[in-house]
Formats: sequence, structure tokens, C-alpha cells
Amino acid sequence: QVQLVESGGGLVQPGGSLRLSCAASGSIFSINTMGWYRQAPGKEREFVANINNIGSINYVDSVKGRFTISRDNAKNTVYLQMNSLKPEDTANYYCRMYLSNRMIYWGQGTQVTVSS
Repeated sequence: QVQLVESGGGLVQPGGSLRLSCAASGSIFSINTMGWYRQAPGKEREFVANINNIGSINYVDSVKGRFTISRDNAKNTVYLQMNSLKPEDTANYYCRMYLSNRMIYWGQGTQVTVSS
């Protein structure tokens, strides 16, 4: 069993910053890709960013230059530093991990609300 626990969401004013964390625990040999997705009310879940085990990173265009993804392999943890937040970034953020055994796991989600 593998569990993902997210933290760091909350309410922030436009232009503010938040840092999300997602830690994996359980039967893990190695994690290939760690990533973040988000889902706003009434919309489909969308890709935000990911980072693989050799450090290659991808971002959706709307967050480039504002969000930074990173990982700590020793802690099986992925982070998402979010700066210059906009109201349109408001969503439930989910981490996703693709393990070396080809299993995919999702976190429970953490709410990010950007509002004045």
C-alpha cells in the first residue's frame, strides 16, 4: 500500500505565494514521475507540472514563470512553489506519483483559494 499526503493549501490574496507538499509512504522502491494536477469547480482535472527521476520538468503554459516544482527523493516528496498567484489558480490541487512498478497513486487533494 502506498499513501500520498498533501499539505500547504489555503487562502491567499492575489499576488501571494503558497508551497504545496506531497509525501509518499508505504511500499515504495522508487518513484519515476511526480506531478501536480488541479481541478476547479465545474472543470475537468488539468495537468499543472511534473518532474521525472532525472530531473526533467514540464509545466502547463499558464503557470510557467510563476510555479516551481521540485522533489526530494530521500523523502519521497514533491513540492510545488506557487508565486504570483491569480484568482484563476483557485482549485483543488492533487499530487500524482508514477512508481517504478508502473502503479499510479493520487493524493486526496488540497484546496487553494486565491481571493481578495
